[in-house]
Amino acid sequence: MNAPTELNFEEMLRIRLGVLRREHRDLDDAIHALETAARGDQLTLRRLKKQKLALKDQIVKIEDQLIPDIIA
Repeated sequence: MNAPTELNFEEMLRIRLGVLRREHRDLDDAIHALETAARGDQLTLRRLKKQKLALKDQIVKIEDQLIPDIIA
């Protein structure tokens, strides 16, 4: 019994969403560690925060694709 090896579009989006959420969480940890460091690099901190916001935008975009529009 061979399982299908192809993923449909929704499954690919869900996998990508999981990866993005993990990256977002990792960036959050890195930002927290840098902020608690005695001499945190402010430029690096700003870059990480900007990257985190970009990931959040991608996450929201994918979530919007996965959740169907419901007309009230």
